[in-house]
Amino acid sequence: MIRKTFLFRVLFFILLCGTAGAQEPFLFREGLSVGNCHQYGRQGFYSDQFAWRYFQPDFRRPRAGDILYSDSQGKAIRWKAIMADTSGLFRDRDASNGYIFLSYDSPREQNVVFNIRGNSMFYFNGEPHAGDIYSDGWLFIPVRLKKGVNEIYIRTGSLSTGVSARIIFPVTPVMLKIEDATLPDIVEGEANQSLMGAIVVVNSTSLPLRDHALRAEIAGKEVTTRIPDIPPLSIRKVMFRFDGSGVNRTGQVECLLSLLQKGKRITETALTISSVSAHQPYKCTFLSHIDGSLQYFAVNPRKGGSVPGRSLYLSVHGAGVEAIGQARAYQPKEEGDLVAPTNRRPRGFNWEDWGRMDAMEVLAITLDRLKPAPDRIYLTGHSMGGHGTWYLGATYPGKWASIAPCAGYPSLLGYASADGKIPVPGENINEQNLYRASNGSNVFELARNYGASGVYVYHGDDDRTVSVEYARQMRELLGKFHTDFCYYEYPGGSHWWSNESVDWPPLFNFLENHRLIAGSQRNRIDFTTANPAVSSTYAWVTLLQQQEPLQYSQVKFVRDLQKGILTGETRNITALKLDLQDIPTSQAMIIIDGDSLEVPVTDSSRIVTLIREGKWRLGNPPHPGQRGILRNGTFKEPFNHRMVFVYGTSGNREENAWALTKARFDAETWYYRGNGSVDLVADRDFIPEAWPGRGIILYGNAATNTIWPKLLGNCPIQVTRNSLKMGDQVLQGDHYGAYLMYPMPGNDTLSVAAITGTGLPGMKAAYANQYFTGGSGFPDFILFTTQMVREGVPGILKAGFYNNQWQLEEEAMLPKP
Repeated sequence: MIRKTFLFRVLFFILLCGTAGAQEPFLFREGLSVGNCHQYGRQGFYSDQFAWRYFQPDFRRPRAGDILYSDSQGKAIRWKAIMADTSGLFRDRDASNGYIFLSYDSPREQNVVFNIRGNSMFYFNGEPHAGDIYSDGWLFIPVRLKKGVNEIYIRTGSLSTGVSARIIFPVTPVMLKIEDATLPDIVEGEANQSLMGAIVVVNSTSLPLRDHALRAEIAGKEVTTRIPDIPPLSIRKVMFRFDGSGVNRTGQVECLLSLLQKGKRITETALTISSVSAHQPYKCTFLSHIDGSLQYFAVNPRKGGSVPGRSLYLSVHGAGVEAIGQARAYQPKEEGDLVAPTNRRPRGFNWEDWGRMDAMEVLAITLDRLKPAPDRIYLTGHSMGGHGTWYLGATYPGKWASIAPCAGYPSLLGYASADGKIPVPGENINEQNLYRASNGSNVFELARNYGASGVYVYHGDDDRTVSVEYARQMRELLGKFHTDFCYYEYPGGSHWWSNESVDWPPLFNFLENHRLIAGSQRNRIDFTTANPAVSSTYAWVTLLQQQEPLQYSQVKFVRDLQKGILTGETRNITALKLDLQDIPTSQAMIIIDGDSLEVPVTDSSRIVTLIREGKWRLGNPPHPGQRGILRNGTFKEPFNHRMVFVYGTSGNREENAWALTKARFDAETWYYRGNGSVDLVADRDFIPEAWPGRGIILYGNAATNTIWPKLLGNCPIQVTRNSLKMGDQVLQGDHYGAYLMYPMPGNDTLSVAAITGTGLPGMKAAYANQYFTGGSGFPDFILFTTQMVREGVPGILKAGFYNNQWQLEEEAMLPKP
């Protein structure tokens, strides 16, 4: 009976897959294209003329010559025939920032894998899927073909590398893909018993993949690792452990990976892992606190071997460069180790958002592991990493003895990288709040923070990629206040002329001639932050709470230790903390914004909190559940805490399909853009208590997602079927959508986000996931109508912030109908 049941399950499993055996892949070679019809970027809104029409119930498949829309000059934008070149790439520049339409006539329903490269995203029979924004060619998305004509609409960017697409008919229902493996090196002389790698599992079946494991065999050692559940027709990058202690030589070593279901092998693959000398650059992997995924960093060890108490150089890479490539660009340093984090991908997040968090995670890990001298921590980087150096240096003053940006643009505000610039502030409050949510990216407003360390600015004077004018701009800015910076333009230097583009001896001499000044030795403070939950402390001052969230907050203090007098002024601060442990007197005089406070200094009262309520006074810190250093909002904040995607199943068929499709689209995008991994859970299976310490992302509304009342029942913004409520105002209709967040009930750190709509039109308008774009501005909530898809900003009803008690202010209410 057991054998019959097992055979039945195997047959059922195969039937559900609908695979077509060893059929050759189908490469698309002809289609239609239309260009210049959408605008996406580093912003919480978008406009897309194709999507506007595609979401309409009367949309029909296009033909060559059909008009998609007429532009602002009245020119008709038409679909036209497009052909792939001999390599299978669609390269027509007229299709840039537009769409390519492909179709496939299938003789039957079946599950296949869609392999695409060089695009932003695509719709497959109406369902959105992630795009291969890096043009690597290893994005494999399982989809279901329907019998008859299947329609694919591919959103394009610049088409600089071309777009290719093919259908793969999988031989096995579950595939192990190693093209995008994240692997450590086996380092000679290190403890290699418990190493971690990650590969992509493609579930092209119509059933969830549950109770599976990966078995890794290398040099006679076996380790089995249980992998998380993978929904039907989904991909996920999963971690596996392996034992490399049996490897006794350097070079490439084969590792055999087997996918197991209840101990039975389903499929297998082999990959190679590098075994390296302890004296050459090597890769280390770690489980990220951001999402629990496996990430890596690279180390170029000190010449002669790593030893505690020496220097540590954190080097952040440029766009398209991996951490190990960054580490290999340097000669070993006699003074210490060089460490290169990943930014989650070669482009990733431009060292903003989760790229910033990745860099600081790696810094914390290597401080603990390598134990450098605390006053010899240095920061440098090239190109996008030069921006990362400007950005991290301004965001975290007091962490770096000196910084050295190479060929870097200072801010995303002025440099258009792959995702575009941060838009300038608009005229209306919604545009201003969207811009305000990106304030932390504006290093010009944070520039005074550079006074905490030495700065070496390095740039080639013939750089055609990142103009030397950016370096000159920063030289002029630093020259107004900074007393310890060096500036050098390399004569004839391009963007990259040799390894000296980063490994420049005078630069490292400058770094090494600096030591981090301890906070106890700093008697002058000038510190600015846009978000105290990101950066709140400099030396002996901590900003606890802002008056206006995400506006710039600044504190200046001068202290006379011998007299015990601290004189300061502030901007946009309602609460701050001062550490008085260096004050030798028994009483301190604090003069702040003209208010004077006498404070006794005893062993039990060396940390004081100041509260501003009209005037400054001594007080207690704000309640930890309010806005502040633990949680300060923006829609993107819940994505920082090992997020879980909870999709609604309590609506009608179309609403439920939207929720799962959107959650899967976001999971695919998070994986590909940020090398991430995320859990997808149906609301009916989700028990909040079983997921402690996790940020929750809800898909659906109060009527379609049963978790909404439990986690967002107290939110002043409510979205349900055909109704959007903000405070006491109610709007009726199915065409409203929203991105919003709110604190998790009973928790002082975590938040809940919702991607929602009042009906299918509003839900589809929320398909875009620009919140995964580095530096993009998303305030606490954005409420919009379907008109946003067509017109952009005019379709936004309200974009704004809660107050410090997480309530709506009067000016945050919806405009009168």
